[in-house]
Amino acid sequence: MAAPMEKIMSKLGWIKTVEMHTGGEPLRIIQSGYPKIDGDTILAKRRFARDNLDHLRKLVMLEPRGHYDMYGAILVSPDLPGADIGVLFTHNDGYSTMCGHGTIALGRYAIDYGHVKATEPETEVNIQCPCGLVKAFVQVTGGRTGQTRFHSVPAFAFATDLDVDVVGHGKVTVDIGYGGAFYAFVSAERFGLDVRKSRTRDIVDAATAVSNAVKEQVKLRHPDDDDLAFLYGTIITDGNDEWSDEPTANICVFGLAQVDRSPTGSGVTARIALQYHKKLITLNQKRTFESGACGSRFTGSPVRDTTCGEFSAVVVEVCGHGHYTGEATFIAEDDDQLKNGFLVK
Repeated sequence: MAAPMEKIMSKLGWIKTVEMHTGGEPLRIIQSGYPKIDGDTILAKRRFARDNLDHLRKLVMLEPRGHYDMYGAILVSPDLPGADIGVLFTHNDGYSTMCGHGTIALGRYAIDYGHVKATEPETEVNIQCPCGLVKAFVQVTGGRTGQTRFHSVPAFAFATDLDVDVVGHGKVTVDIGYGGAFYAFVSAERFGLDVRKSRTRDIVDAATAVSNAVKEQVKLRHPDDDDLAFLYGTIITDGNDEWSDEPTANICVFGLAQVDRSPTGSGVTARIALQYHKKLITLNQKRTFESGACGSRFTGSPVRDTTCGEFSAVVVEVCGHGHYTGEATFIAEDDDQLKNGFLVK
């Protein structure tokens, strides 16, 4: 006799996932059950998912199956030569163009689930993200995958020492950097906060106010595609940007005031690009970045000069470790009034 859940699943569709986290930030990887995502390019696929399948993003990201700060990855067919897998990144408010913690986790996943053959001591996994091709390098020891480092797309300083008028705070000076996504950066000290000790709610409020101001007052642009030219979030830092062998901490607030538990891989990329632009760090100089939310750490370093259109840019290496937390199967019963998900703000 079939179990009750098997009977239900035989009548309804389902979505199967693999659950991971990197530095405390979750990654829900869609294994099966998603419809085909059309598009000749990965950015076209991102638009298609946003315009036609957003109810499914809400179903797996939001409550009651997810939560306010859930993060996800949808595997898609890559269109770039040499890419092993393609991916769309999802969160509480839509679709990102890059995710560092997700890339670190997907490096392990791609090997463990047969997308890439393992070679020791390190296996290269080429991941096409919406921002471009990101190369991940996964440690493999005795057949077990482990720590992962990735090389970013060209990262650059978009603007430095830029004044914006922030509601409730007056004129605030920010830097804007690109690391696969655009972020505004500002020191917690400007708001009388401490990224390691202050209430997360207070940091979220300050970061959200900055994001709103930048979105209203600054026109972003990216040389490759207009779909990349939007502010993803604001990163509040401890202000320690000059290189040191001591960790520097930050908290990223993105999407709909979503808090990254990890040090934020694409944020570390953008922050290093800004530091490199300001000559605060040199090529191959490694820095440790700490999450103000939970204390987890990534390392990062600028590894190669490059360009991105008219911008002087740098390829950044970021290193961390993704971990598995389980697998799941999700369904939506027709008579469930909350089947499409909801957020409690």
